Amino acid sequence: MIVPETNLRPAAAPLRKLVRSLLITALVGGLGWGIWVYSQIRYFANRDDARSADAIAVFGAAEYDGRPSPVLRARLAHALSLYRKGIAPLVVTLGGPGDNNHSEGGVGHDYLLAHGIPESQIIAETQSMNTEESARRLALIARANHLQRIVIVSDGTHLFRIHALCSAEGLDVYGSPRATGRSITHWQEMQRLFHEIISYTAWRIRLH
Repeated sequence: MIVPETNLRPAAAPLRKLVRSLLITALVGGLGWGIWVYSQIRYFANRDDARSADAIAVFGAAEYDGRPSPVLRARLAHALSLYRKGIAPLVVTLGGPGDNNHSEGGVGHDYLLAHGIPESQIIAETQSMNTEESARRLALIARANHLQRIVIVSDGTHLFRIHALCSAEGLDVYGSPRATGRSITHWQEMQRLFHEIISYTAWRIRLH
């Protein structure tokens, strides 16, 4: 028996409404989530919580044939300033291979050594390939060296995700953003924000 086309329309209409409702709910939920993550990124980026601690940890950035990139140099200079203020007696540089001969952590180590921090007060982590691995290896270093409180140094937009990753590893951390000055454009800033929103969301999805 052939069912007339007109008899199918009442059943299809509720289905379309359901799909539309689900799409709207997903859109609103995603927008709300994005706004919340953005607000957290901004909160941590504009807040310097540097205080007396056991160590300062510098998260890596690009290095060029053994020389720190402008971003990495700015992070290291900020960590050096904190060290000289007596914030902590130890600096941990983080970051794995940037090329065949150098690592971000190793370049950071050499920079700080050249600027007067004794070898015994620098620990270079040279294996991590991303922020999550850096946080994980920082936790191993902290446990091995009995480090209880750590000041983390990076770009401001990076600190919310770093704080979340370190907290998940059981670390007690305090963010201190490096000065940006005029080193990045508004467009680059927006790209970083978008990258952090996506990266943090991806990590949360995997976590749960």
